[in-house]
Amino acid sequence: MNTSIAPAAASRGPATHDVRDQIVVAATEHFSHYGYEKTTVSDLAKAIGFSKAYVYKFFESKQAIGEAICSNCLIQLEQEIHQALEGVEQPAERLRKLFKASTEAHQRLFSQDRKLYEIAQSAAAERWPSVLAYEARLRALLQEILQQGRDSGDFERKTPLDETTDAIHLVLRPYLNPLLLPHSLDHSEQAPMLLCSLVLRSLSP
Repeated sequence: MNTSIAPAAASRGPATHDVRDQIVVAATEHFSHYGYEKTTVSDLAKAIGFSKAYVYKFFESKQAIGEAICSNCLIQLEQEIHQALEGVEQPAERLRKLFKASTEAHQRLFSQDRKLYEIAQSAAAERWPSVLAYEARLRALLQEILQQGRDSGDFERKTPLDETTDAIHLVLRPYLNPLLLPHSLDHSEQAPMLLCSLVLRSLSP
């Protein structure tokens, strides 16, 4: 699966340029201390030791820098989910693993660094391209598992596949969306797996 999700128009200069990577690393650290919303490009340039104009050679805006950081976080989340599914063949168990791995990965991101989580919240609220691409890939993975279950006879086939996929994706949404997750934490330990069990019963042929 292609995990390169930073939008082409967001950054300037060679994508592999060491300075661009240096800016992303420094911005990640700076945002984790001071927060994304309260930091300007001027603040960031001063902290790194570059001029504001030099930063703009590589990124057209603060959001573009945030996009790069957000993309890195989403790639890590996606890798965790795929690792959890490795070697799992049975569709129902794959769905359970998807629920468990995706919800735990997002909860861990929220608890590890609240300042950086502000970027995720801005990305979700403003529907950044990196978030849209990540959601599309997660939905595609879910649909792949459902199709596998239909092909094997484990899941029902009467409901349109897109409708089933969208419904289950909505069930997961309160535990994945950065804007909704803080309101779901009280039930985050048990609720996802209870919901998964309910979903699996609804999928029985």
